[in-house]
Amino acid sequence: MEKLSSSYEENDSKNKSGRFSFSAEYDQVEHELLNDALFKDTIPLFGSYEHKMLELVDDIESQYSELIKPRARSHDHVASSDESGRKLSTDELIRLGGERFIQSRSMTDMSISTHPYADSFLGLSDQELKDVQLIENLLLSSEKVAQQEFERASNLLDWCDASSSGTGNPIQRVVYYFLKALREKIDKKSRTGPGNKHAYDMGGKILSASSTAVSVYQKLPFFQAGNFSGVQALVDRVSGSRRVHVIDLAIRQGVQTMILMQALSSQPDFVIKHLKITAVGTGHEQQIKQTGDRLKSFAESIKLSFSFNIVIVEDMLDFNKDLLQIDPREAMGVYSAYGLWSMIAQPDRLESLMKVIKSIKPRVMVVCEVAANLNSPNFVNRLIEALFYHGAVFDSLEDCMDREDENRSILESIYLGEGIRSIVASDGAERAIRHVNIDVWRKFFVRFGMKEIELTMSTLYQAKLMMGKFSCGSSCTFDMDGKSVIIGWKGTPIKCLSAWEFL
Repeated sequence: MEKLSSSYEENDSKNKSGRFSFSAEYDQVEHELLNDALFKDTIPLFGSYEHKMLELVDDIESQYSELIKPRARSHDHVASSDESGRKLSTDELIRLGGERFIQSRSMTDMSISTHPYADSFLGLSDQELKDVQLIENLLLSSEKVAQQEFERASNLLDWCDASSSGTGNPIQRVVYYFLKALREKIDKKSRTGPGNKHAYDMGGKILSASSTAVSVYQKLPFFQAGNFSGVQALVDRVSGSRRVHVIDLAIRQGVQTMILMQALSSQPDFVIKHLKITAVGTGHEQQIKQTGDRLKSFAESIKLSFSFNIVIVEDMLDFNKDLLQIDPREAMGVYSAYGLWSMIAQPDRLESLMKVIKSIKPRVMVVCEVAANLNSPNFVNRLIEALFYHGAVFDSLEDCMDREDENRSILESIYLGEGIRSIVASDGAERAIRHVNIDVWRKFFVRFGMKEIELTMSTLYQAKLMMGKFSCGSSCTFDMDGKSVIIGWKGTPIKCLSAWEFL
């Protein structure tokens, strides 16, 4: 992954995240399984994960070590709040908690003063030390859950419960939701017979909480950076066309369409004749219609000829080209902001959708998805990846929104909290929240003859421009991963933007 400099040059070939070290053994296994099971839970993330979970119990420390140690900071100099005048980020505190966890597992062989991580904890404030201990005990409890030592896990969670809070600092908040998920997992594993399935409709929640979604969008820089740069990637491929038709796979509040309207209507020395948006979904028709009404009013205010179509199918297998009312004069584009991940558990639906998209031959398909792998079959791997990802999101909320903000509370409890519950507490078909990284999407898209497009300087400029409009924008990071851009928070990947064409 390459860091974007101020001139947007690719100037660093080192992967800054450095969190995971994939073995050659895993690469070979992945290659062999790819064609048949790209999104399936049977694909291991590491060679050691090929065995059943019970066979991994004795080596669980090494799994945590693989996930946490590679990006541990240099022990020659550890930035603390006292030394640098800044608070440690949530990511840094999670890593220190991971180091404490690993340290506690090896204390039989050495004292704390001689442990290689001992210097990492010098200079921390009292609160930071408490936060590190909170993460350490969360990891210890998750280890006991993985080992099915539920009584010991519950005792550790009781300690975490006393130190965490849904209204505290980012570490306290993220641990609060993880311990709730771990308790639910213990309850499920301890229960005899089938449990009650907990259906969760993320898309519906977002559509039904319009004011919350808009408020969060306005205050978090990486959301706006993703939308503006994504729309620019679309405009780069359809500009100069008199008629533009965009298939939107996740219209939600339609903010991206408003940006698109402004971009197309403000093209110098060129007047667009008509913009058509087709919103595709499998439900929530009334909320999508309300979004369409708002977009029509906005189009009228800027004197743009506009039409809004809705295609609702009960099952994505029923979606077909004939439903799209395509005009051969139109320049076609597809925009998908978090529109694909919900079908990872239903690969036949996802493949059917992509075949239809390929058949319409769009000039470009813009894809924005979560930049984390939250689909591992291994509980340990999935929990730690989710902890880093959600830790960064909670960190951004702390910097960009007030603690008392009602919309922040709604976001954390309804969206993030439920997402953590699904990732940690659920297994198999019950696990609704699944995300994979850009490497997996690349291997999936190539099946359909798709080629990744280099993002233009104007696209990267839009991302940087939006960052500069926020007081907390300096914490928003941009890294190149091949031809895609990874938008992160203090170096932790949050979302990935890519553009594709069909050969």
